[in-house]
Amino acid sequence: MKIRGERECTECGTRWSYYETGSVGCPACGSLHSVGLDERTEHTDLQVEFDLTAVRNDVDDAAHDELGERAQKACREYVRQRGFVNAGDLRELDDTYLAASELLYVADVVARERSLAEHEELYFLSLLRDADDGKRPPVEEVPRSLRSGRGLAYANAVRDYRRDVRTWTESRTLTPDERSALETLGEHAKRFRVLDGDVDPQSAERLIQATRHLANGLRGDDVAFSEAQERLESLEGDLLE
Repeated sequence: MKIRGERECTECGTRWSYYETGSVGCPACGSLHSVGLDERTEHTDLQVEFDLTAVRNDVDDAAHDELGERAQKACREYVRQRGFVNAGDLRELDDTYLAASELLYVADVVARERSLAEHEELYFLSLLRDADDGKRPPVEEVPRSLRSGRGLAYANAVRDYRRDVRTWTESRTLTPDERSALETLGEHAKRFRVLDGDVDPQSAERLIQATRHLANGLRGDDVAFSEAQERLESLEGDLLE
């Protein structure tokens, strides 16, 4: 949505930036009555806290299904409110969003399973420990039984990111190659979802790398755009194997 992010309170005259606070309330007096001082700018990225401390604190006392439900709720709320266009600038598809997205799916499995294998439980706990710091276990540690969680998480993250990229590019004229690359990226993400995310974790990582290179390419980095095209082509081969 397009908003006027620089605000002035009509009650006390305080000025603040909605882009920084994420709140329409005046930080000085709390009034909801304000006026915008700048031009309307595309902004989808809300200021959202992602903190799993409360869930982690109960690891020794709560059953794994309860931990899974609580982690799932926290991740869903975070992912639901996040976006990637901040005051008209396109942000990166960041690691915290990816970690939260993966934990959302893995926690769903954990919440539904009556028992977990040791390596599955350890993987869930590893995500729970580090996701709000933007850290994810390396691809070689992804259990075969949980790899669909990473694949689906990344596919949906790319779908959501691509949606914001298209919003960001509405006021720009894309070249045929840029439009083609964006379409190809969307097709790959769709194919991941059709496969229910059950793809090699290395392929899932390459999907993210292609997305990030493409975003940099759309910002004007020609080398990154070429790399994005190469990675998109390599993904085509991955999914045909």
